[in-house]
This record gives sequence, structure tokens and C-alpha cells, in this order.
Amino acid sequence: MWPSLLFLVFLLMPAPALAGAKETVASLTPAGLVFVVDSAGNELVAQNADEPFVPASVTKIVTAWLALQVLGPDYRFQTRFYLDKNRVLYVRGGGDPFLVSEELALLAPQLVAAIGKEPIKGIVLDASYYPANIRIPGIEDSKESYDALNSALAVNFNTINAIRNGNNVRSAENQTPITPLAISQFRARGPKGRGRISLSQDPAVSLKYAGELIAAFIGQAGGTVKGPISTGSVPKGLEPVYVHQQSRTLSEILVLLLMASNNYIANQVFLEIGGQRKGGPVSLEKSLQVANEILAANGLADAIHLEEGSGISRGNRFTARGLAKVLELFAPNAKLLRGHDGGLNKTGTLDGVRTLAGYANTSTHGQVRFVISLRSNNGAMRFELLKAIKSAL
Repeated sequence: MWPSLLFLVFLLMPAPALAGAKETVASLTPAGLVFVVDSAGNELVAQNADEPFVPASVTKIVTAWLALQVLGPDYRFQTRFYLDKNRVLYVRGGGDPFLVSEELALLAPQLVAAIGKEPIKGIVLDASYYPANIRIPGIEDSKESYDALNSALAVNFNTINAIRNGNNVRSAENQTPITPLAISQFRARGPKGRGRISLSQDPAVSLKYAGELIAAFIGQAGGTVKGPISTGSVPKGLEPVYVHQQSRTLSEILVLLLMASNNYIANQVFLEIGGQRKGGPVSLEKSLQVANEILAANGLADAIHLEEGSGISRGNRFTARGLAKVLELFAPNAKLLRGHDGGLNKTGTLDGVRTLAGYANTSTHGQVRFVISLRSNNGAMRFELLKAIKSAL
């Protein structure tokens, strides 16, 4: 009897490890939000866990989970090419977030093989899959690459990576030819030396750059463009001569999205959620409607509030328990995360906001899910907290 009673008393005693973890967290960040839960749903640390917080870029975990639900891991974005009887080339964008120089180098030979090497009399760019006035909350009209305009047809994340020495501008990437528009934009908006800038928020500017770069790669593939670059719609009844499927699957894009924390890619993916479920043209409203339907179906309607898919908007609001639930649902795809410390986690950073969320292995509780949010500009503290939690558990 006595051994059984002693065992029961032992079970009812507070676990020293849990108490130690809570005390450590409280001493490091008394006002911080920290939530840790194990695979069985046991809450190991819950400090200020019910306070809504600004998630910053950990929002991208939610976007990745939603995209996998709607699009599937093997989904590939498409860009369509049409040629009329006058040899005018029409390019209809499908919102491909990774239409980068390396991708253009892959598609150009296929395109030239389909249309022949006789000179092209012009390029018409059709970006009608996105409304011209699309705006993402939190994106500003600045030269910063994280403020790049989202578009149905854009190249290199709607940015220019170049080097300026006086009035001379050259590409900072061996794979990317310099174009007239890139030179003029970088002279007007770029820093001295090397830098990456976003293109103007004027959609016509980014489309013109896409056209110039497509023409350059057609030339590298043995074709010729001798006509103007303009914008317009594909004529009704014209069938595509070539449909390019993005070489990267959605899963591969998500790895790069989560690792680089690229706002442009995140919202291109987020907009495609609505486009696929509700039909084109895309809109932020369609994607938010689809996202809210999925969140509600998983009991997260009050826990995850989205205004866009990257985390750049301070209007996004999560609860720690809500994000931990998303992490539970995302767990089969946890290896898509590539944290800066090598762990399965994602950081978030805005002025006065530092967040960290993901998965961590502990010695006594196995893999746990964690959410950390600090009203601070001290990014290192997130990882100090994570290290302390792992040591205590």
C-alpha cells in the first residue's frame, strides 16, 4: 500500500522541469508571450498565451499550410505564350512567384522551338489574372525589395539587383542581363554600389521590365524580337503555342519562401489560393475568404486573423494557441522549415516586434511546438528563450 501511495504523491507533485522552464521564461522576459505544448497537447509553458499578437513573418507558416491545403504540394504555376498570324507574341501571366532569370533561361529555348526563329514583331504582356489596382496591406511605395508589387506577370520578384558606379549600372547577377528599364530604374532609385531594389508600384513599369527580360532571353536562345513591348489582352480564340510549367513544385517554392522570408513570394502564393478555389481574376478578398473558411473548419476562426499572407501588415493578429494548432496541422510538412539556427522554425521581424515559432526537440517531452512573441527589437532574445526552454525540458 505504502509504495503505491508514495507513487501517487510523486505524480501529484509539480514537475521540477516544468517549473524550471516557466521560471526561466519569466525571468528572461516577464512581459513576453511564450507558449510551449507537446505532441499530446499538454501545455508546458503558457505565459501571456491568450494575448493576441502581431505575428510578423511567422504568418508565412499559416500561408504555407493554407497553400498546401488548397493547391497541394506538387502544384506548379504556369505562364502561357501565344503567337498570332503577324508573329506578335502574347505572354499571359499566371502569378508565378518564381519567374526568375534561371527560369527564363529554361523556358526560352522551349519557347523559341515552339515559335521558330523568324523575328517576333512585338511582345504583348497580359497581366489580367491580377487586377491592376491590387494592393497588399503593409506594402508601401518604397525602393525596398520587401515592398515589391505583386503581379500576375513579374520577373525576379519584381526587383532589380544591380551595381551602380556613377552613372554606370550593371547587373549584379551573372544570370541576369541588364536592360534599359533596369538601368533607368536603378539610376533613379538604386543606391551607390550594389543593392536590390523593388520596381515602381506602377504596374506598367514592372510589366515593361518583364517584357525586356523575356526578350533578352529569347535572344540568348537564338530568337529575335524586333517589335515593341506593350501591354494588352490575349485575343479571344488564340490558342497557346507554349505553356511553361514552373520547374519548382509548390513544396520546393515553400522551402525557399520560408527560408528567405520573401514577402512577394508569400503573397503571390496567398493570392493563388483564392484564384484556384474561387476562379480568376485573383483578389485579396477571395483569398481571405478561402483562408477564413479553412480556418473556421479547423476551429481557428477566432485565433488567426489575416489581412494578407506575408506578415508585413500589423493588422494580422494571432493567438499563441491558434498558431500552435496550425503548427500541429502543419507538422507533416515541418521539414519545409529551415530556421537560421538550423532548427524547424520561422522568425518574424517588424519594428518593435520579434517572433519565433516552430518545433523543438527536448529530452523529456520529445518534439514540442512553441510560439514566442516579444515587443522588442532584440532578436537574439528569441533564441535565448528557445535554448532555455529546450534545456529545461
